[in-house]
Amino acid sequence: MGRVIAAGVALGLCAVFLGSPPANADSARLDLAVTLDDRPIANATVMIDPVKQVELTVTATNSGGTAVKVRSVRVSGVALALTFFAYDTTAPFEVPAHSRVTRTFVLDMADLSGQAIGLLPSTVELLDARRGALGEATTVADIRGSFWSVYGAFGLAMLVLTVLAWLTALLALARHRLPANRWRRGLRFLPAGFGTGLVAVVSLSVLRLVPPEPSIEIPVVLGAAAIAFLLGYLTPHPAPGPSGDETVRFPDATKEFNR
Repeated sequence: MGRVIAAGVALGLCAVFLGSPPANADSARLDLAVTLDDRPIANATVMIDPVKQVELTVTATNSGGTAVKVRSVRVSGVALALTFFAYDTTAPFEVPAHSRVTRTFVLDMADLSGQAIGLLPSTVELLDARRGALGEATTVADIRGSFWSVYGAFGLAMLVLTVLAWLTALLALARHRLPANRWRRGLRFLPAGFGTGLVAVVSLSVLRLVPPEPSIEIPVVLGAAAIAFLLGYLTPHPAPGPSGDETVRFPDATKEFNR
């Protein structure tokens, strides 16, 4: 059971550090200015209500010497290096050299209710015919989705695994079954710490307190893991278990007395 719990928590941890590779910087040739329902998204938190259509206006500036052909626009949300929602709209247009073009898209994001909830770092990208990014603008989206969405269910699953990880480690401590080596005892508590950090990141996001950005999620997860490892390292040395019956011989007697 302990290995299963550790594997589940490790999957969540891998999501933090093994996300998708960054896009090629050479392909980002457009500067974007984006508004959502006439509100600029730069340095702002924008609310997205899945029951309403979203009017997305993109202004693309091409400062290069060749025209850039855009095939589609993508709106996506990422947490813990996992993409929890992505909407692509095909709308080909061309941005001439040293020019600026503005396009408006109406997005129906009704399915978003079952995909995410809370604060999520989000990106608006323009893509070429090969799905390469031509330019992007980032923001924080306040998703008014369902608690039982994919993101909410992910957080609930991590909570269950983390509770089981703590129960397993503490039960081993109570039964004096932790390894005698301090480093191994610390490693026994490590999955519970990672899980606690992941649950904290998701909870802060769902409660709309702090978005799960890398500058926040990585220190929280690593900090919780370090604290859990330290707790395991400092746990008392497990008491020796019973070693079975001991045989006592008395020099003046011929019988052996077992106790």
